[in-house]
Amino acid sequence: MYIHYMVRTQIYLDDAVHARLHELAVRQGRTMSDLIREAIARVFGESNLERRLNTLGAADGLWLDRDDLDDADVYVRRLRHDTRRSRKR
Repeated sequence: MYIHYMVRTQIYLDDAVHARLHELAVRQGRTMSDLIREAIARVFGESNLERRLNTLGAADGLWLDRDDLDDADVYVRRLRHDTRRSRKR
């Protein structure tokens, strides 16, 4: 996903910072690059695209476990039925 929106760059880290990043990356199962990108986004802000993708990711499956909602097909049919009645008037 990132490859089309990323620009490759290089940074120098002292040994202590590098060791902490490496340890955290291993513990979280992430890459050091991912941790650095996240830290930069927190300090300097995210782009609009990143913000939208994060919002979509957070909303994904939001209503998945709800049992008080109809099936999506039933819901859409009901909406279409309601609009059909209003158009016939």
